[in-house]
Amino acid sequence: MAKQAYATSSLVVGYALCSSLLAIINKYAITKFSYPGLLTALQYLTSVTGVWILGKLGFLYHDPFNLQTAKKFAPAALVFYLAIFTNTHLLKHANVDTFIVFRSLTPLLVAIADTIFRKQPCPSKLTFLSLVIILGGAVGYVMTDSAFTLTAYSWALAYLITITTEMVYIKHMVTNLGLNTWGFVFYNNLLSLLMAPVFGFLTGEHLSVFRAIESRGQSWFELDSFVAVSLSCVFGLLISFFGFAARKAISATAFTVAGVVNKFLTVAINVMIWDKHASAFGLVCLLFTLSGGMLYQQSVTSKGNSAVQQVMAASKVGLMMMQRSLMKRNKAWFHLRRLSEAHDA
Repeated sequence: MAKQAYATSSLVVGYALCSSLLAIINKYAITKFSYPGLLTALQYLTSVTGVWILGKLGFLYHDPFNLQTAKKFAPAALVFYLAIFTNTHLLKHANVDTFIVFRSLTPLLVAIADTIFRKQPCPSKLTFLSLVIILGGAVGYVMTDSAFTLTAYSWALAYLITITTEMVYIKHMVTNLGLNTWGFVFYNNLLSLLMAPVFGFLTGEHLSVFRAIESRGQSWFELDSFVAVSLSCVFGLLISFFGFAARKAISATAFTVAGVVNKFLTVAINVMIWDKHASAFGLVCLLFTLSGGMLYQQSVTSKGNSAVQQVMAASKVGLMMMQRSLMKRNKAWFHLRRLSEAHDA
């Protein structure tokens, strides 16, 4: 039992680290390589090629491709593709804060969907309270941020709908389809890669790509662009593995909350590297959001409850570390401000 709980915690911590860093990496990649559809296609290609090569070399095993299995998995792959598609376009049109706010709203919706469609038990009072805290903190946070465009809000709403559907539906597929973890990674990314050209033509992004190639207005082989896209592709493969493995181990709502809690690291990095972020009050609201994630407890059904407790314990440790980091940063900022005021006087 202890070994299983440790394995579950390791998988979710791995997912949390990849998820928190990938939001920043994708935002940076899009600023250097402004073709979100092509960027995600490169991520899918890297994941499929990586799994296939490592499988041939004997480093891992994935379920072989089967047309009937692909047909069964196709709806889940479509939902996954739409979630990534809306995610990258949201990051293109808005800042990371906006992404985190809407990502933080998903646990409440997933908990409701889990109860209605997957016949999971209704959230306990403490569970529901924690989800409401997440919602309230997110709303307060967005109110302190800079004004958003209609385009950014439209992509944010589309992302919220698709990511909620993806969390519940892919959990259903992971539970019932019978593939191993690398098999899910292989099928998911292969089918998503096949969809990428269709959406590229529908959105007209292919015209922008062709114009850029013809005009040579942007060098795609500059070092910073190459590094940003490469990191995005590598982390895309890593989060595919840890994401599917974690989905197998815990419920859809617990998986969603873990995805929200890890955004504390994303926010800390975001404050340090981007010049547009929320005020001090906004960060307090965000602390409420993340504290709601810590407060969350799995609705007890049958198995895996101790594993979920391990997951939340790991999340608490990570949050405490990031809280100390931000407190040190705020003290340093306050000290510099006092020095500046004294100098002006």
